[in-house]
Amino acid sequence: MADFWSLATLATQPPSALRPVARRADGSLASHADLLVRIGHWHALLAPQAQTEWALYLNDPLEFAAALLGAWHAGKTVLLPGDALPETVHQLQHRGCALAGDLPGGLQPEAGAVAPTAALQALHPQHTRLQVFTSGSQGQPQAIDKALHQLLAEVATLEATFGARLRGETVPTVWTTVSHQHIYGLLFYILWPLSSGRPLASQRLLYPEDMVAHLGPAPSVLVATPAHLKRLGDRLDWQRARQGLRAVFSSGGPLPFEASQSAAQALGLVPTEVFGSSETGGIAWRQAASASQSWQPFAGVQWREDAGCLAVQSPNLPDGAWWETTDRVQASGDGGFVLLGRSDRIVKIEEKRVSLDAIEQQLLATQLVKEARALLIPTSVGQRVGVVAVPTEAGQLLAAQGRKVLGDRLRQALAGAVEAVALPRRWRFVPALPHNAQGKTPEALLRALFDPVEPLDTSAMPMPQWQLRSATEARATLRIEADLVLFAGHFDVAPILPGVAQLDWAIQLAQQCFDLPTHFVRLEALKFVRPVTPGTTLILDLSYKAQLAKPELCAVAFAWTSQDGSSAEPVAHSSGRALWSRTVPQEAAHA
Repeated sequence: MADFWSLATLATQPPSALRPVARRADGSLASHADLLVRIGHWHALLAPQAQTEWALYLNDPLEFAAALLGAWHAGKTVLLPGDALPETVHQLQHRGCALAGDLPGGLQPEAGAVAPTAALQALHPQHTRLQVFTSGSQGQPQAIDKALHQLLAEVATLEATFGARLRGETVPTVWTTVSHQHIYGLLFYILWPLSSGRPLASQRLLYPEDMVAHLGPAPSVLVATPAHLKRLGDRLDWQRARQGLRAVFSSGGPLPFEASQSAAQALGLVPTEVFGSSETGGIAWRQAASASQSWQPFAGVQWREDAGCLAVQSPNLPDGAWWETTDRVQASGDGGFVLLGRSDRIVKIEEKRVSLDAIEQQLLATQLVKEARALLIPTSVGQRVGVVAVPTEAGQLLAAQGRKVLGDRLRQALAGAVEAVALPRRWRFVPALPHNAQGKTPEALLRALFDPVEPLDTSAMPMPQWQLRSATEARATLRIEADLVLFAGHFDVAPILPGVAQLDWAIQLAQQCFDLPTHFVRLEALKFVRPVTPGTTLILDLSYKAQLAKPELCAVAFAWTSQDGSSAEPVAHSSGRALWSRTVPQEAAHA
C-alpha cells in the first residue's frame, strides 16, 4: 500500500519510479517520476508568463494533473471550464483569462523539450487557488473559488472514510465515467488517487460496453454518476467486472433506489452515493438499503436545519461560517438526515406557488413514467410548465397510441393534485434524460428539447450503398466518417452521431424506397440502444407494411445496426417505426 501524500508536497517528493499514478491505454503504468517530468515542463512554460489567471482544459487526465500542479507551482490561479465550446472560450477570453491545454490556441509545452530541473517549493494551502464551475443544472454555470486547503481537507476525508475498503494486496485502478473538469471528477479521479497512490485509468468509460471491457478481473474502483448507473442494462455479461470491483461511487445527482438495486445486481456492490455541491464540497454519503435510507455526514461536517433547509459548517468551505443550502431536509434520528427536495424549485405562475418537485413526484406515482423533469418554458400565454419524461413499459404502450394519449393521461393524474395553471402544457417523451459529461441534466439541455427544431442539413448524410430494394424491403450501408459535420459539438470528448440524424435519415431513405403518402403522422416504438461513433459502417433495414385496420395508414419499420468484428451477431444502435397517412391526420393538430 502506497503512503498518503499531500497534494501540497506531491511535486517536491523525490522521484519515485515505484509509485504508480496512471494506467495508460496500452496497460503500462506511468510513475510519480514520469509525472514530475511533465509537471516540470508545465511549470517552466507558465512561470515566466505575466498572466495570473489561466483556463485549463485537457482531455488526457495525466497531462491535466501535470498541468494543474505545474500551474499551481508557477503561482497561477487555475480556472476549469466544463467544456471547450466556442461560447465558453469567448466568455473566458472576455474576462481576460489566458488559455492552456486543448482550448483553441491554448499554450502547451513543446514536444521534445529538455526536462527542466528547477526545484519546486511546497504549495501554500491558502494562496494556491482554483476556480470551478457549477454544472448549470439549475440555470447558468456559476464560478466557485476554491483554495488548496479546502481540497486538501476533502481528499483527506475521502481517504479516511473510504480508504480501508479500497486497500488490498494489489492497488486498484480508478476508472471513471465523468470529466475531471468538474469538482466531482477532479476530486475522485485526479486529486484523491494522486494522494493515495492509486493509478487513474487514462481513458473514460463512456458506455456500459466500455465498463464490461475494462473493469475486472484486476482490482478496480468505478467513479460514476446516476446517469451512467441507470443505463447499465441486463443484456451484458458483468461477471468479469464484478470480480475486481472494490467500490462504486455515484454523485452529481440523485440515484433512484431502483437504479441503485439494479446497479448492485450488475456490479456486485451497492453504489456509495455522495451528496454535496461545487460550493460545499462533500456533505454526506450513504449506501442505500432502502428508498428512505438516511444520509450520514462526513467527519468534520456539522449540519443543522434552518427554516426546513440544510445548513452546513465544514472544512471544505472557505471559512468557519455556516453555509445555507436550498435542500430541504428532515432529521433521521441516527445523526443523519433525509433529503426532501429543493426549496428553489418553488416557482410562481400567475401568482400561484407551484412546486416542480411535487409535479415530478406525482408523475412518478402514476407508474407511467420512470423519470420526469418539470421546468418553466415560454408559451404564448406566458411561462408554463413543460415536462421531459421517460415512459415506463406501461407508458410506452399508451404512447404507441399517440403521444397526446399519454400526455392526457398524465394530466388527468395531476388534475387532482396541482392547480390548473400548473398542469403541464407541453410534453417531451424521451428514451433517456439528456446529460452532459458530468452525468448531470442541465436545464439548458431540457430547454433545448422544447426549442423549434431546425431541419438537418440533409447533405450531411453519407451516400447510401443499397444492398436490397424491393416494394416492401430495403437494406443500405452508410460509412460514418470522423469528419462528418454532424459530429461537431456532439461531443468534443467522445463524438457520437445525434439520434435525430438517425431518425431523419431513416425517414429520408424510406421515402426514396417506398411509395409513401404525403402526410407524416408520427414515430413509434423508438429505441436507442448504443451510440454510433466515428468509423462505424451502419446498416439500415427498412420494412414497409400497410395498416390493415386503418387503410389510410402505412408504416415503415427501421433498424440501424453494425458489425463489430468480434461476433457474428449485429450490434443494435436504434430502431423504431414511422407512420404516414393518406389523409390529414387528426394528431397533427396536437403536435
